[in-house]
Parts: sequence; C-alpha cells; structure tokens
Amino acid sequence: MARPIVLSNNQIFVGLDEFGLVNDFYFPYVGLDNLITERNCHHKIGIFINNQFSWVNDGQWQINLEYIKDSLVSRITMENENLKVRLTFNDYTDPDFNSFIRHVVIDNLSDQAQSIKIFFHQVFVLSNEGRGDTAMYVPSGNYIYNYRDKKSLIISGKFEDGKSFDQYSTGNYHIEGKIGTYVDAEDGELSNNPIEHASVDSTIRFSKTVEANNQIQLDYWVIANQKKENAEKIHYNYLFNSIESRLDYTIHYWKKWLENSNLSDFKYKSDVTKNLLIIKAHCDQDGSIIASGDSSILNYGRDYYAYCWPRDAFFALGPLLKLGFNNEAKQFLRFCIDTITVHGYMQHKYLSDKAIGSTWHPLINNNQPNLAIQEDETAVVLILIRNYFKLNSDKNFLEECYKKLVIPAANFMASFIDPETGLPHPSYDLWEEKFLTSTYTVSCVIEGLRSAIEVALMVGDTNYSHWQDALDQIIKNFNLLYDETNGYFIKGILIDQNHQIQRDTTLDISSLIGPFIFNVLKTDSKEMLSTLKQVEVNLKNTSPAGGVIRYVNDKYFLKNNQFKGNPWIVCTLWLAKYYLAVNKINEAKQLIDWSKSLMRPTGAVSEQFDALTRQEIGVNPLVWSESSFVDIFLSLK
Repeated sequence: MARPIVLSNNQIFVGLDEFGLVNDFYFPYVGLDNLITERNCHHKIGIFINNQFSWVNDGQWQINLEYIKDSLVSRITMENENLKVRLTFNDYTDPDFNSFIRHVVIDNLSDQAQSIKIFFHQVFVLSNEGRGDTAMYVPSGNYIYNYRDKKSLIISGKFEDGKSFDQYSTGNYHIEGKIGTYVDAEDGELSNNPIEHASVDSTIRFSKTVEANNQIQLDYWVIANQKKENAEKIHYNYLFNSIESRLDYTIHYWKKWLENSNLSDFKYKSDVTKNLLIIKAHCDQDGSIIASGDSSILNYGRDYYAYCWPRDAFFALGPLLKLGFNNEAKQFLRFCIDTITVHGYMQHKYLSDKAIGSTWHPLINNNQPNLAIQEDETAVVLILIRNYFKLNSDKNFLEECYKKLVIPAANFMASFIDPETGLPHPSYDLWEEKFLTSTYTVSCVIEGLRSAIEVALMVGDTNYSHWQDALDQIIKNFNLLYDETNGYFIKGILIDQNHQIQRDTTLDISSLIGPFIFNVLKTDSKEMLSTLKQVEVNLKNTSPAGGVIRYVNDKYFLKNNQFKGNPWIVCTLWLAKYYLAVNKINEAKQLIDWSKSLMRPTGAVSEQFDALTRQEIGVNPLVWSESSFVDIFLSLK
C-alpha cells in the first residue's frame, strides 16, 4: 500500500496511506527508526454517531487525498453518506518541534444536531522486539505517554474551545490473544484502562454535539522527543495556546522554502512543485536522503528502502541544485565526509545515522575477494562536488571537500583499474545485481575523474596527473564495451579465471544513458544512435503497460513472465531525456505523458508498474522517480 501523503520536518517523517491513516512514523531521523514496524500495522480513526460505528477504512467513506498547494500539508476529505458526516484533515509536521499534528474539521451534514464521537487509535513499536514498551495515561496533562529507552511520545489533542479527549484506553496489541484497544471503541465507549506494557497500543475519544449543518474543529497531536520533560513542554504549549497558528506557520514555511529557489523563473513550476516537496520530505537534517519512507514493501520484500544510497541522493540533488536548492546538497556532502571509507570509496548504502546499511553484495566472487561496492556511488560524489561549487562560492567548504572527499575518492578510482582491460575493476552495477565492469559505471567514473580534476583546478592544485592518466586510459579502452555485432553498448564485461573477457551482452537502458548523461560520447555518434535503436526495439513499449523497462528479461517483481520486464518511471524519463537531446520532441512528450498518467494527484509516484495492468509495484513514493520528473522538465525548452 502506497504513501500518497508524506510529511516531514527533516527529522520526523510520517507516511499516510490511501485512507489517510498513519502507516510510517520515523524518529529521530528521516528513515530511522520506524516506530510503526509491524507489517500491516497502522493507526486507525473511527466515528460513532447515533449508535453506529465506522472506521474510515471500512469501505463506507469517500476519501480524497491531496496537499495544500505548495506545501507539505495535507488536505484530506472523508465523507460518510450514511452517518451524514464529513471529516477534513490538514496534517503536518511542525517545522519547529518534532510533532505530527492533525487539524480536523468535523462537518455535521444532517438537518439535525448529532452527538459525534471521534476515536484516534495509535500503535507504536519503540523497542526492537515490541515487548518492552509502556503506554500510560497521565491525568495531570491529560495525555497518553508512550515510552521506551530514549523515545518519548505524547499523544493528546483538543477542540477549538480547549476541551480535550474525554475517554482513553491503553492495552496490549497482538499478543496473548489480544487484538488491540481499537476494538474497545466500537461500542462508542472506552474502558479508561490507565496503563499497559509489552506490545502496546492506545485509543482516545473526543466527544461533541454538533448542531445541524454546522462544524467543529479539533487538533490531535503526537509529540516525539528523547526526553519526557521536553515533550511535555511542547504539549502544554499546544494545550494552553492557540494551535491554529502552527498550521498557518507550516504552510508559510513550505511556501517560503519554495520561494528561496529559482522556481519563479521556472516555466514548469506547477508541474514539479509536488515532486520537489516529496524529495525534500525524504531529506534528513544530518544530510541523508533516503530512497523512500514507504515501508509497505516489507509485506512482500526483505527490507525497507529507507536507506541513503549515494546513487539516489545524487539523482535527487542534481535537479535541486539547478533550481537553487543548495543547502540539501551541502548537508549531503557533509554526510559523505563522515561516511567515506579510509580507502576512498563510498559503501553500498547507509542508514540515516551514518551507519552502514544492509547489503547483499558479497566480498568474494569466483573465489576471488572483491569490494562490496558500486563504484558509481563514489564517482557521483565527485560529480556533485563539482556541480555544487560551480554554483556556490564557499572557499573553506571547497577546501574541506577537496581534502576529505575529492583526493581520497579520486585516488581510489585512479588506482582501481584492471590492468588487463584498462577499465575500472568490476563492482556491482547500478541496479545492485551484477558484479562486472558495466558501461554505466565506467561512464560515471569517467565523469567523476573529470570532476576531480576540475575541482583540483578550483583550489589551485596541479598535482592531478595520476588522475588524468587513469582518465585517459579508461577513455581509450571504452570501446571494449561496445558490441559491433549487435550494435549497442552491452551491460558490461568480466575477466574470468582464465584471464578471458566474458561479455554480458544484455541490453540495458543504463548502457545508453550512462554515456549520455556523463558526457562520454555525443548523442549523434554512430554507437549511441545504434544503441538507441536497439533500446527502442527491445526496451520500449514491450508490454501492454507501455513505458520503458530496465533491461531485457528483468525479473525483479515481474508477475507476468511472458513480458521482458516491468516499466520503470526512471527508465522511461531517461529515454525521454535522450529524445529531447536528439530533437525527437514528440517521442519525448509521449513518454512524459505516459509517466505523468501514473502519478498520483499528490505527486507520489511508484518505482515500477505491472507490465500487464499498470498496477503500482515497489515503494511509492520513490525519490528517484520524483527527481526524474523534475529533471525531465528542466530539460524541456
């Protein structure tokens, strides 16, 4: 299930599903930890009117999800014709405090006054095992307190007249035969059980009589902090002061963030604003940019996408930099300074606290030791540094990046050369599947070494001849990756134990796009045009779904094996960008329109789509997909 609404203040991150329910709640980093870690576990919202109860996800509600224009503030409407009630939510994370707030307008659509009870259920998992948590009612502040170790959550709320919730219940969740306290709400009354420990949840009730064809307003909040005392200060601030100003302030905060860029001169501003905000939501204040906060992939996959891949971060930051969003790139470069290895390469992926992320890349291949890296993820950091300092004059930071990132990374890449091919040693490809010297990675390394030399000149260092020598050698041998017989750049090569070159002749969209975006060959060169032709025949519109697949016989999440693979947004917009470069405008626009048709109204877009049905597959939103839309509109003239 996707997260069509994501909210963030770059420390706390909340993902809402198609019903407007909380399914992901990350703290104290964007992407770490997810305090809702059980599969298919989410918070619930229910309404009790005239002895009738309904959960908002029980099929009785008409639900519409969108954002308030130019902000990371939701506008969600839920209407129940039978109960004659409409709920309108403005959800946001407070820019100044680690709080998730739901401002709710409750409209009585009946011609008679109605007694309305609204229930908010929450289930947090603060301990790794979900067994050492506590949920308790605190009467002095009229709030529910969830805690474990250094995680403290305060849950409360109030009507516009200051009246808070009138009933509560804490209990066990999915252990010892207990389902959860939300069941307690379905008769309209809660038990007021004041405390429970182990795997816990809680429910609170707000009650009010609403006059005929009238409305009331309330605010519900979850405050996260490492200390109870600090969370309490925020709670009392909300409780005893007007909270309406926080909503207005948050809307203004996001509009101001957008205004601080070059967007005012951007022709396609209205097309990409939502994408930009979703990208920003995935940025942590300490520099990490996670691929996606959507944890629903755990229902059919092995792990989250809530990691920082240098590859994904690079593609996210490129369009941001061009539009004048500089701070995110600077924070990420500081993240890289803290995470680059002493040997000068970046690891496969990272957690948002800068620890190494999980991997499936072994340290041995064909009985030979190897690095468990994707070398392109080291090269892109150098490209980003060059691009950043072309736009920003910050001498001290430039010298720091040169010393701590450029020199070690460029030295590593210049030495990481296979003497038998003159090309970079094998590493894992950008799809994280194949161990080989791939066309894409080689292209990226070429641009990375060029970037290192440019930055050296920026700081006045002329001691880069070893980088230039390595660059010249790689460029000289680049033609080893072109297959004259088939007429395209292949996925890559690998030297076997007999010192023979083994060629992986798989046609891969990245083998066209790598030489293109990293400026290895001109778009109208014989080799590039021939590769483009093969891509058009074998990767474009290969199934009823349309779009562009990654490579021939891509089995990742493929349900219908009669097709060559599922179409990806990234791949489709990559080809559209190439079309624009060779002046195939109509072909480009067809692919752009195809991609836009699969975007949700909130701007959220998935990783890939079923080859037959166009059903969303993978996480949604995926930052790489979001940034691809911004990038393609930057390419339009």
